[in-house]
Amino acid sequence: MGRTLVYPKTQKNTVHRKSDRGTYDLHKIHSIINATPVLHVSFNSLDAEDPFPTILPMIGTMGSYAYPSADLDEPLDCYLHGYVSSGIMKQARTSSEKGLPITVAATKVDGIVLSLTPNSHSYNYRSAVLFGYGSLVENTEEKVWAMRLVTNSVIAGRWEQTRVPPDGAEMASTTILKVRIVHGSGKIRSGGPGDEKKDIEREDVTSRVWTGVVPMWETVGDPIIGGAGTLKGLPDHVSKFLKETNNPNEEYAKQAAA
Repeated sequence: MGRTLVYPKTQKNTVHRKSDRGTYDLHKIHSIINATPVLHVSFNSLDAEDPFPTILPMIGTMGSYAYPSADLDEPLDCYLHGYVSSGIMKQARTSSEKGLPITVAATKVDGIVLSLTPNSHSYNYRSAVLFGYGSLVENTEEKVWAMRLVTNSVIAGRWEQTRVPPDGAEMASTTILKVRIVHGSGKIRSGGPGDEKKDIEREDVTSRVWTGVVPMWETVGDPIIGGAGTLKGLPDHVSKFLKETNNPNEEYAKQAAA
């Protein structure tokens, strides 16, 4: 069996609360990032008078331009898609050679855990946080590669089924931020309620309180035709996306509740 690659533990990324739920496994962390449609990206303003960190919802995915065949269990960069004049891109453009310090967070909720007491309620979840330095992708070939990667992370094969390559205006208005990951961690909860002995032993409580898990999973609905496209019938890549999204999400949520 091969060696499992992990992010090194640091003061910043070590999971302390419920540390048994923590993971530093690259494959698990990268999988959570790639399974999350919208990532939350935070950074500090260069304005000394602005005390608040900025946090943005962004589309992104893990990948390696240097090693395109690299799997999720290998070191990867995080590619984020944005508009040329957005604040984060402007700040990255003026950052040091090291890049703009960035935190990327992703969370998937797999169930609501209902316990005997409000204090013991929880979620079944998967979460990941990455820490790294963001720099603009200036190389045209890498930029187009990253745009394709991000597009196909939304629906696999979508890039090839559209009008490509991007024209000059599209290339000029789109910016790709490449985040070189320094370290990261994940946290995963699964299973049923975890009530305390003092409540479990009280029949007056257990006899009147329903406990268990309400599984939750992300579902995509039936496609609705619209826009200028005149192609009849649902393309295979969209049908495949529906099947490969709904069934696995439901299966995982139900297994996590057990």
